[in-house]
Amino acid sequence: METSKFSKFSAEFLGTLVLVLMGCGSAVIAGDNGTTGVGLLGISFAFGLSVVAMAYAIGHISGCHINPAISIGMVVAGRMKAGEAAYYVVAQVLGAIAGAGLLYLIVSNQENFEMKEWALGSNGWGKGYLAEYNSTAAFVAEAVFTFIFLLVIFGATSTKNINGGFAGLAIGLSLVLIHIVGIKITGVSVNPARSIGPAVLAGGEAIKQIWLFAVAPVVGAVLSAVVWKTVLEKTN
Repeated sequence: METSKFSKFSAEFLGTLVLVLMGCGSAVIAGDNGTTGVGLLGISFAFGLSVVAMAYAIGHISGCHINPAISIGMVVAGRMKAGEAAYYVVAQVLGAIAGAGLLYLIVSNQENFEMKEWALGSNGWGKGYLAEYNSTAAFVAEAVFTFIFLLVIFGATSTKNINGGFAGLAIGLSLVLIHIVGIKITGVSVNPARSIGPAVLAGGEAIKQIWLFAVAPVVGAVLSAVVWKTVLEKTN
């Protein structure tokens, strides 16, 4: 029996909510808290483990994209219809905003809470943001990291892959790897929805810079889909 559109929409909404709540939450709540903070490695694993958990929770329902760049990449690769991808993207963005909203509800009830620039785990670049990389570095990093991320997804979910049952684990661990390298550059997006959710609530520089995190991951995803379809999995 075919899964309904509502079930797929709900799965993508909830999956993206969990990704933002747990991933960004790890940075905001536990990322740097003196000797008890989880640090960069802990945040990296929080994002990756969120994907692993959701892959096994909702993968059989919607494929667990929880990322507009993935849905768009799937369209370009010929694995998904544009109309279906459109409502996936809507669900993902709404889920990310809801996840950021839940995170705000939790952290804003802490004593002496202050909504600072790039709050709630927002992505960004430039002066005042982490290692202060410029927009060129940010764009290149987001496009290249998304390119790599999509290659892993295409390969792990290929019908030719005999280890397909471990796809969720491979995809989640690749996201951990990307975060380990990229957090200091942009906080790592590779996912427009993940960036939009916190930015909508944080405002300020986070919302001004959102264009890069909407464009660069999609560029990387499209290029990855083209390379995968025309070079890596091309059949004679």
